[in-house]
Amino acid sequence: MSLPHSLEEELPTVDDSFQRFGASHGIFSAEKALVHVPSVIDASTKDEADLGASPEGASRALSNFESKCLRWMNGVELLDDALRNKRFLPTGCEGYVELESFTEYWALIDTLLGGGLREGQLTEIVGPSSSGKTQFCLYVASNVAVKLCGSIVFLDTSNSFSPTRIASIVNQICGPADKEGQERRIKNIMSSIHCQSIFDIFSLQDALHELDNTLNMQTIRKGAKICMLVVDSISSLITPILGSKSAQGRSLMVSVGYLMKQLADEWNLSVLVTNHMVGGGGTSKPALGESWKCIPHVRLQLSRCPGSSICNVSVLKHTSMAS
Repeated sequence: MSLPHSLEEELPTVDDSFQRFGASHGIFSAEKALVHVPSVIDASTKDEADLGASPEGASRALSNFESKCLRWMNGVELLDDALRNKRFLPTGCEGYVELESFTEYWALIDTLLGGGLREGQLTEIVGPSSSGKTQFCLYVASNVAVKLCGSIVFLDTSNSFSPTRIASIVNQICGPADKEGQERRIKNIMSSIHCQSIFDIFSLQDALHELDNTLNMQTIRKGAKICMLVVDSISSLITPILGSKSAQGRSLMVSVGYLMKQLADEWNLSVLVTNHMVGGGGTSKPALGESWKCIPHVRLQLSRCPGSSICNVSVLKHTSMAS
């Protein structure tokens, strides 16, 4: 069997024997390898004739494939990428936010980030339960739509998307209007927010590939450019697959992270994901472990004192700030 040229190009450091192993199992790209190689190797551990059937072989292969998730660029290319077509999408979270049912005080997030959420980057919001992660996503999506920055794709993994809360936020941002004016305004704005329910990691992969195809074919409704992808929450999909001894859960996590960063980079999207905290006793930390830690460009932590309406924001990681 002749090997597809793409596999040889993507994985030049993998030897011919492993390439034949991948071809014999229908694995012809680094992305597919990230998803399928660990499970194939686990299933074939009894066949020592198969190359990479040992855990050590799986680990070496996975390391090679994960290294392909990052595109090599020199300093000039990095600077050009940082300056070219990378606008900031304003979150609108700049002080008191008064909605119909409550009042919150958000830290000056846009000021903190130098303008807002940057296109071409993946921003992660981490925080404990009830810290305001979903509210932040809804507010940002509403503000981006109100400012006519473009369309938003909202992938809802826990039934947290609320059209009623979106409508309340839109009315708060836009100000008073008569009933007819409010209805017309909300209809126009909410038509640019596209929500899809996602309940497992494979459905998320399918949705990301579908989004890539949509952007590639330029079939965006009403000609509006998709400028933002929101996944609330990424950890609810990934955490269930990380508990076993198999490396497949980790490889799926890295694959999904790679897909989202690739979409952000290629299509100038601002990708926003949420993640929960694990641990306790003053030692809480973001979930998903060290393998995920390198995925987001920016990591913000939300917190609030019990019973308080003040939401605090800390920068845990930022590509343009010293850590």
